[in-house]
Amino acid sequence: MPHITLQLSGERDETLGQRAVLLINDLIKECLGKRPEDMATTLHYVPDSDWFLGGQSLATLGGSAFHLDISITDETNTKGEKARFLHEVQAAMATLRPDLHGLCYVHLIDARAAAYGFGGRSQEWRHQQAGV
Repeated sequence: MPHITLQLSGERDETLGQRAVLLINDLIKECLGKRPEDMATTLHYVPDSDWFLGGQSLATLGGSAFHLDISITDETNTKGEKARFLHEVQAAMATLRPDLHGLCYVHLIDARAAAYGFGGRSQEWRHQQAGV
């Protein structure tokens, strides 16, 4: 049940946004084993003049960038799964944006099950109800 926040540099582009969200959701399912029906994504665009890498704006540097935060339940993925996901996201985003800067960040936020959930129920509650 990941909560996903994706920031893309540049002006709003509905087609690019839709493609990026679907791509990331597919990778979350494939690499991290999460259910697409439980994914919630927020997409934000940041103008190039407001996106800085190494102290210089993308308006000056050129190219594009992204930042991805994903909250997942702690201890539900291995280090190997997470490493694969980080690699796959960077490679996949580069196919959408060939001018992608290498200084793009992905943050997998391991949230404690008792402090994280949706629909008014924690992930800990869901785990207990499953009898696992």
